[in-house]
Amino acid sequence: MKVQFLPLFLAGLASGALPTIETYGNKFYDSNGNQFFMKGKFHFVPSGMSYQLRPKDPLIDTEQCKRDIELMSELGVNCIRVYHVDPKADHDGCMNAFDEAGIYVTVDLDTFNTFILPYDSYWNTTQFESYSAVMDTFIQYDNLLGFYVGNEIIAKMDQSHSAPFIKAAARDMKAYRDSKGYRKVPIGYTATDIAELRPMLQDYLTCGGNQSEIIDFFGLNAYEWCTPNTYEASGYPKLQEMAEQFPVPIFFSETGCITGPEPRAWEDMDAIFSEPMIDDWSGAIVYEWIYEQNEYGIVSYGPPVDQAIVTGDVFDGFTRKGTPTPRQPDFDNLKTRWAAITPKGTPMSEYDPSRVSTRECPKSTSGGWEVDGNVALPSLDETFSGSFSPSPTVDPNAQPTAVDNEEDAAPAKELVAIHAAVVAGALMVALWL
Repeated sequence: MKVQFLPLFLAGLASGALPTIETYGNKFYDSNGNQFFMKGKFHFVPSGMSYQLRPKDPLIDTEQCKRDIELMSELGVNCIRVYHVDPKADHDGCMNAFDEAGIYVTVDLDTFNTFILPYDSYWNTTQFESYSAVMDTFIQYDNLLGFYVGNEIIAKMDQSHSAPFIKAAARDMKAYRDSKGYRKVPIGYTATDIAELRPMLQDYLTCGGNQSEIIDFFGLNAYEWCTPNTYEASGYPKLQEMAEQFPVPIFFSETGCITGPEPRAWEDMDAIFSEPMIDDWSGAIVYEWIYEQNEYGIVSYGPPVDQAIVTGDVFDGFTRKGTPTPRQPDFDNLKTRWAAITPKGTPMSEYDPSRVSTRECPKSTSGGWEVDGNVALPSLDETFSGSFSPSPTVDPNAQPTAVDNEEDAAPAKELVAIHAAVVAGALMVALWL
């Protein structure tokens, strides 16, 4: 959807210099070996928010970031997600402010002009260089939690042939990261929740046994839990079944269903951070921060204005700068819900990554999933030709290993919004500024 931030608040870590985050098995861990759920120093509450006040880059206005951070801290955000950024801009002010507040950030690598197309798919040098520029800019920040190579590229069954291009982008960006000697910042993907393509897409992006080609984490944009609801009736049991012992961290990269005028009670947060989901899910990102046309936001910067007015602070009929004001009761409902959640993680020293299971690459189905097995990934500058060749055989049961030492390393929607989400032990937020 929009640019998102994943703010992650660690108790006692609001003085800057947050520990870096890595993946190990199907969990996030900080550099101290603590599982990252996103709240507290040792026990994190996965809570995040989508943050994209401005369509092109919400991380360039330091004073605005500080205003939003104050309210995010009150809410309990520990991580935010940003959908689009300008790699040429100066982000030091905002990134340092988030770091000092104990908030992590995840960033999409694509732009409005470089995302992977769902039809006539390709992965070319222009895209690679654009993604690389974003990585070069943000890799310096310790509170950078991860990168996304795409968001909701596949939204229909007849678009699933683009999956190998998503995987190729992940392969090449991981190779670029390692060739530059950068730290192993996780690189993943966020998907539309399409029942007909579950669990094929998540399995495909992590199958094949080649660690250099698979994504490092998987985010699901799911709106199945609508207030009022229960775990059994929500559809979450099916999502949990598909996530059990998943080989990489999986989390709700967007959540916060709205079906009518009733306020959101956020009961799904209790489910995500308790048994059985807490063992397999890494939290959730709430959609969203800023209140705009879709009416999902939990803060506003003033009443709606004439859509004909377009200024530096106004876009699409809504002001996107100033003092954020909570929209009630959604804001306080979420604040209360998050404050009551205290999940306990598993220290890295006690976690056995061999418990997770790499799935077989899914076979194609009539009128459904279009990629037949472990096909050869497209090379750079390759365009979809209508079919894929089989990939060389790789052990599909290869177990994930800890992140290598750094020394060993040689579609975006034009909307302005803020998402709030939680990832196991972490809070994610996306903001459009």
